[in-house]
Formats: sequence, C-alpha cells, structure tokens
Amino acid sequence: MASRKPRNNLLAIAVVAALGGMPLAAQAQAQATPASRQAEASQEPVTLDTLVVTAQKREEALQDVPITLTVLPEQLLQDTGVRDIKDMQLLVSGLSVTSTSSETQTTARIRGVGTVGDNPGLESSVGVVIDGVYRPRNGVGFGDLGEIERIEVLKGPQGTVFGKNTSAGVIHVITRRPSYSQGAEAEVTAGNHGALGVSAAYNDALGENAAFRVYAAKRKRDGFTDVETGAGPRTLDQDGDLNFHSLRGQLLLEPSDTLDINFIADFTSREENCCVGVTTTRGPTAAIVDALAGGAGVSPGADPFARIAYSNRDTTQDVKDKGLSAEVNWQTPWLGGATLTSISAFRKWDAISGADLDFSTADIWVRRYGPDDNAVNFETFSQEFRLTGSSERLDWMLGFFHADEDLARHDSISMGSAYEPYLSIALLNNIAAAFPAGLVNTAGAATFLSQAAGRPYGTTFVGTGSRDAFAQNSTSDALFTNLTWHASDALDLTLGLRYTSERKEVDSAYANPNGGLGCTAGLVNPAQVGAALAGRGVPAAFIPALVPTVIGYMCLPWSNSLHHGRATHQERDEKEWSGTFKAAYRWSDRVMTFLSAARGYKAGGFNLDRVQSANGLSSGASGIVPVDDTSFAGEFVDSYELGAKTTWSDGNLLVNASLFQQTYSDFQLNSFLGTSYVVRSIPELETRGLDAEILWQPRKGLMLQGGATYTDAHYGEDLLPDADLRLLPGARAAFAPKWSTSASVTYEWGLGARLAGRFNLGARYSSEYNTGSDLDPQKQQQAYTVVNARLGIAARDKRWAVELWAQNLTDEEYIQVGFDAPLQTGSWNAFLGAPRTYGVTLRWMY
Repeated sequence: MASRKPRNNLLAIAVVAALGGMPLAAQAQAQATPASRQAEASQEPVTLDTLVVTAQKREEALQDVPITLTVLPEQLLQDTGVRDIKDMQLLVSGLSVTSTSSETQTTARIRGVGTVGDNPGLESSVGVVIDGVYRPRNGVGFGDLGEIERIEVLKGPQGTVFGKNTSAGVIHVITRRPSYSQGAEAEVTAGNHGALGVSAAYNDALGENAAFRVYAAKRKRDGFTDVETGAGPRTLDQDGDLNFHSLRGQLLLEPSDTLDINFIADFTSREENCCVGVTTTRGPTAAIVDALAGGAGVSPGADPFARIAYSNRDTTQDVKDKGLSAEVNWQTPWLGGATLTSISAFRKWDAISGADLDFSTADIWVRRYGPDDNAVNFETFSQEFRLTGSSERLDWMLGFFHADEDLARHDSISMGSAYEPYLSIALLNNIAAAFPAGLVNTAGAATFLSQAAGRPYGTTFVGTGSRDAFAQNSTSDALFTNLTWHASDALDLTLGLRYTSERKEVDSAYANPNGGLGCTAGLVNPAQVGAALAGRGVPAAFIPALVPTVIGYMCLPWSNSLHHGRATHQERDEKEWSGTFKAAYRWSDRVMTFLSAARGYKAGGFNLDRVQSANGLSSGASGIVPVDDTSFAGEFVDSYELGAKTTWSDGNLLVNASLFQQTYSDFQLNSFLGTSYVVRSIPELETRGLDAEILWQPRKGLMLQGGATYTDAHYGEDLLPDADLRLLPGARAAFAPKWSTSASVTYEWGLGARLAGRFNLGARYSSEYNTGSDLDPQKQQQAYTVVNARLGIAARDKRWAVELWAQNLTDEEYIQVGFDAPLQTGSWNAFLGAPRTYGVTLRWMY
C-alpha cells in the first residue's frame, strides 16, 4: 500500500478531469496546490473509460460495474450549481426531489419510487449516504454538501451493499479528503433575491503522516414568495428564505503504509422561514375564509405563479445537524492482504418548526413553533465493519452493520379564533346543500357547533387542541456479503446476500390541553346535536344519520377527547433476507452486458401521528375511534435489469443503457386526506422502463453528458378502503413521469496565454405527472424544462475565477407538490419550484 497517498488524490483528479472535459492539470481542484496537481495529473490518462467508482464499496472502473448508475464529479456539480440533493435533479434522469411544508421534509424518488409523506415514522426508499454514513431520512441529508469529490446515484435496490432502506436506490456522496499539500480556497457569491454566500477551505499537512482539512460556509437569501399576513400575528412578508452556516473539519492519520484513519466532524445550522403554499384551485370554502379574515383570506383567484401566499402565522424553522465519524482502513497481513474497514458514526439532528395549517390569513388552526410543540429529533449511532479482498478469480467482501436510532417527535395543533365559526359554517353549508334550497336555515351559521355542543359561542373549540409526544427506538443489525467470481476473462458472476434483524419500539403519549370540550359534549349528549340539527330545519328522518357526521367533525383528530390521556407502547421485529445476483459478460474491450436480479427491503414502522378510524384499526374507514396499533408492514421489491455498457472513440465516448422491471409489494403510502395523514400499504406497485446515458468528450475542452429515463409505473388493481384513494387502483403512480431527460454541455477555451473561458449549459425535461399521493387531477403537473447556465473566465493556473450564472434560466413555472387545502373542501394548494435566480461568483485558490 505504499502508493496509497498519491492514489487517493489521483482518483479524484481522474474523475474530475474526465467528465469536466479539460486537461487534467487545469481541472484538478481537489486536494493539492496547482503546481503539485499538474505534476500528479500528468501521470493519468484523460479518457472517460478510466472513471473509477465505489458503487460496490470497492474501487472499480465505471464501465465494469453491472449497476445502472450516474457519476457526478466535482467540476460538473460546480458548473451546474449543485449544492444539495435537490439541485442534482438537473443531472440525473429519473431522479425527483421535492420539499413540502419545510425543507427538512424533503423526499427523493428514483424511477417514480420514493417515500410518500412527511411522517418521520416512514423511512426512506432512496438512501442518502455521505462519506459512508447513512442518513436516517432524506430530509436529514438535505443541506449544503460542501466540498464534493463526486456523487454516485445508483438506481434500483441497493440494500445488499448499502443496507437499510435503499429499496429504490442510493445517493452516495463522497466529499474531499485531506491531502499532504498546503492549499486554501475561497468563494463569494451574490445574486438576486438578496442572495449572498461565502465559503472557504484550508488544507495542510501535519508532518509526514497526518493532514487536515477545514471548510466553512455561510449563505443567505430572501424568500421567493411574498406573503399577505392579514391581521397577523405574523409580520414577515416573505417566505422560503435561506439562512444557514456550516462547518466541517477532517483529520487524516496514516501512521503506516497499511493503515489510514480519517476523522470527520461537521455542524450545520439553518434558521429559516419555510414553507407557505399557494392556491391552485379556489373552492367554495374560500368565501368563508375571506369573511372570517376580514378581507382576502386566500388568493382571490388561482394565480399560483404570482408567488403571493396568504398566511397569518409564522413558518419559522430551526435545524441543527451535527456529527462525528471515523473511517479506518487497514491492509491486513491476512488472506493475501485483505483490507479491514471500520466506519463509526454518531449524528444528532434537531428540527423545530411552525406552520400555518390553513394557509390563509384567517386564524383557523396552527402548529406553533417550539421544542415541546413541534419538533423532530434524531440521534443515531452506526457501526460498519467490512473485510474486502481479492484473488485471481474472486473479489469478495464480508461485512457487519449495526445502527441504533432514537427518534423523538413532538406534535401540537392549536385552534384559533376562526376555527369554530369556520368549521360551523362549512359543515352547515354542506348539510344544507343536500336538501332543497332554503329548507335548512343557515343564518348565523357560525354558531352551529356551539349549539350542537350546548356551549356558549367561542368556548367550544379554542386553544391547544392536541399535544402529543412519540419516542421511538430502532436497532438494526445486518450481516452481508458480496462475491464476484471471474468465471473467465469475459464472464463475471456476482452474488450478494444480506440478513437484517430490525427491532422498533415506540411510546406514544396523547393529550388534549383544552379538554376537547366540543368533542366531549357531542359524545356525551348526542341528543343535543340532533336538537341543533332540528333547530336548523333538518327533516327528522335524516337527523339520526347526520348526528354521527356532525360528531365526526366535532372530534377531528386534534380535538378528539377520546385521545386525551392515552399512552401506548408498540413493538415490532423484522428479520429479512435481501440479495442480488448479477452476470456480466464482456464481449470485447468496448462492450459489456449484464443481467441482474435483486430482492430489496425497506423496514416497516409506526405512524407517528394521531390515528383514528371507524373500528379502531388502521385499515378501517374514517371515524373517531382511536387506533392503538399504528404499525405498517415492511416494503419489498423484486427487481430485474438487462443492461449494456459500451465504450467508443478511444475511450472518450461512453454509451450505457438498461431495461428494468421492479415490482413493489406493500408499498408504503402516507397520504394527507384533508384532515389527517393515513398510512396505507399498497399491495402492488410496478415500475418498468428504460435508462440510458451518454458521456462524450469529442475534443479537448468539450464535454457532453446526457441521460433519459422512460418509466411506466402503475399501482395494482386492488381496491383500497379510503374513498380519497379511489383513483389509485390501476393508475399511473404519482411523481412518475413517462419521460425524464437531462443534458449538459461544457466547453473550455483559451483566452491568450494566461486566461481561459468556460461555459456550461444544463437542462432537465420532465413529461407530465401527478404530484399528489391521492392522484387528484388538480395536482397534475404539465411537462416542463428547467435550464441552468454558467459562463466564467479564469486564470489558467486556477488561482482565480469569475463566473456569471443562472438557475432556471427561462423562469419555468412548475409545482413540487400539490395538496388538498386543509379543511377546505374543493380547494387545492401547492408548493412551488424555485423561480429564476442569477448572480456572480468569485473564486480564489492558493
């Protein structure tokens, strides 16, 4: 292993150079001073077929790996403005990343498959792994990724090697490691919407056997959406801003040629305001909201891309993310020099947030900001051991993985002064609409529910309705192996197996601080509810059927007094096998084909929310009986791929493609149905299609990258118990466009002896798809294209650079997620994609 130190640098340089399309000496930015980089880089070829990835946790040539994957090197990420996993969509066809009521509630999907819903009890279908450490949820992995060496996006089940909850794929982020050359870098960025960002990094050696690297960043930006705040108490008139700082330090120790240890510590703080929704369909309840707000309570017309939201409550969020990890690699004297790898990590993630639940200026209901009101906390310890070796005919890996995760959620909902009159008017109007006009008296409708409860107006639904606490512990242990037998010079056979034992337990405590007075009154004295209906002129024959309906609205989850004082304990154990088999045949130096079959697994869990139904079972229809067993089953996938990887033009043209078919059973769907989140195990989801990618370096300084994914994703024909999910059987899955394509072109040219110009243009196209888990047609997103561009001038020695850039250059309008306006039947809202942003970046390097 005497060559290990330079080899790590060269791996990063070769990847960056090949996809950046520039001479290696000009490209290399990762780990040394400009002069030393040029000396090192001159030893490496520039051709694309030298690209090395770690998709199977060992260094392999990209074109030899029988997996459908996209590799994104540092220079390409920089050229296209990628700072987080959401930005990556521009470069990876078939990848979708969306956020909803908070940027912490970010979901990644590959080939139309990902975790649906905001409940932290659901784990991710697309895993996010940063420097070998698994992040427990996509939102936990969302944020500025800092100094990136490369990102590998692996499509399809990857659980055999990468472990838990990677049934749809993996986003594998590899950051820069310390090197033995002194260097410093700095960046300043300014843009529209008041954007300002600064970052700096310093790298140096500590003697001959140690080195360190430090990175820090601070970024802020004004919000993308203007907010009408009405009577408040909110005063902030913008939303969707950016305000965070991040610090990351690494210490590399190499006491011998056979041992290296890398320590990483990082901390990120985000203090922002996000996210309001905008009206896409204004329904009949909007007039009620307007009246209670004393003006425009919601948008007077459906004009979402005016980017004007209505909210009288704050959307404050405070996120703290920190962690420590240590990676040890030891080339042992055993088994022909097998390498023992240990990755130990501890991470802590805390998010406190607030939300205006009615998305209006009327004071209807709210999630108040506070650590005991609305917060999610993760504490995770993970340990992985791998022993990896090779012989003439066999590449092998044996491993063990352990994770211990503590998850705490505090959830509280408060009812404002407009809650009681709003619900009364909306409910009575719905009842009256079922009878001949004028038969039901709707005068003074705001007092209807106080009449039904037999209480003074304004005292029935007010204050903090619910305050719940969930404490979940999850432990996961796994043994795994990945074996590749070189049956001949042309044929490789790979077998991977993983046995996972997972245990989860959760303690839940429910309280109604305001006593749930309205609900209690309806349950204790249903005759009073009937009398209120009769007093409004409802015919007597219809009253017995309507009383339970009215009580149902009086006992919505946050006001249901049947939950008050409940304390439940739940446990579940899962022991599952997953695995993969691959056959790869190299027909020539140019062509390799592969066939793979995989069984993927995503753990089951618990719905960390108030759950109620007609019969006290999670599978039951809508009702008010509290559900004690909120568990849901594990998710499984059987996946098959037939692919080809081809190399042309002396190694400077890579054309790869694969056919895939994936069948998911017990697909976990968490759907917001207007009043609460319901977790359903969808019996079947089938997704099949084609992935294709091209990397082409036709000449020095010019690089083209592109990808296309065709996906046919449909739910099975099984009927579901919820009327709101009636559109799912046999339908195309949400967030699954038929076509998703990406393309990027980079060109560098000389400007005299000392300067160079650089241009990048990247684009992503998506055909139409539905953005709602219940597939309401109002949530449909039409086809759209997002374009990014960057133009720069730099010194040839990379000492400095000036870049002009634009994200969403054409200001394309699209929604991320559509949703039912809560409690507002007939109205729909959406969370929007980012508008056009532009600015200038200055870079300096020593």
